[in-house]
Amino acid sequence: MTNQCIILAGGLGMRLRPSVPDLPKCMAPVAGKPFLDHVVRHFQSQGVDQFIFSLGYKHELILDHLRKNYAPSQVKYVIEKEPLGTGGAIRLAAGQADREHVLVTNGDTLFRIDSKKLLQFHRQQAASCTLCLKPMKNFDRYGVVELNKVDNTIVNFREKQHYESGLINGGVYALELGHFLKKDLPEKFSFEKDYLEKFYTTGTVYGQVQDEYFIDIGIPEDYEKANVDFNEMKL
Repeated sequence: MTNQCIILAGGLGMRLRPSVPDLPKCMAPVAGKPFLDHVVRHFQSQGVDQFIFSLGYKHELILDHLRKNYAPSQVKYVIEKEPLGTGGAIRLAAGQADREHVLVTNGDTLFRIDSKKLLQFHRQQAASCTLCLKPMKNFDRYGVVELNKVDNTIVNFREKQHYESGLINGGVYALELGHFLKKDLPEKFSFEKDYLEKFYTTGTVYGQVQDEYFIDIGIPEDYEKANVDFNEMKL
């Protein structure tokens, strides 16, 4: 069975502009190739063989790269005429999916998870959405996700502030599209705020902890860190 992954790659990348002024965030060069390639290669290694890209800002550059480097059977895409938010972008891309359950990730974030493990857990729980969570220490860039330690349902989302330790949303989801698409949501909405944080109380939103390598290149400091890390790891 084809495993499909939606990749959100339509962001403006304002905070990264000082380091990468002329490219979409996902096309920022890291260890000699666009960051997006690192994301795609990882999920290919996990058995994903088709990607649905939700594009917006400077989408022509991304499409040109995809057409030159990937087979047509590997790639589908949608283009936002105007920014739809993460939720609207996922919903638009979902129109190209033909699987009941898909992976969702960001084109500017790499969380080197075991996606087969995530999908297996997601299906076993009959979850509407399963978040892959990263343990982190001494941080203030992310909010914290609290889990029920008995059944791994999500019990709270805590706002961004300084935390000594906690689980963060790693930006990789297993998503049951039927449940998601039935929700009455506006055209433009945040997947995190308007879907996850609104509907987690139904008890069908789960979290799975995977303590794997995580990097979000959305700010210059972490973009530079990614270049150092990837060169060291020969990625």
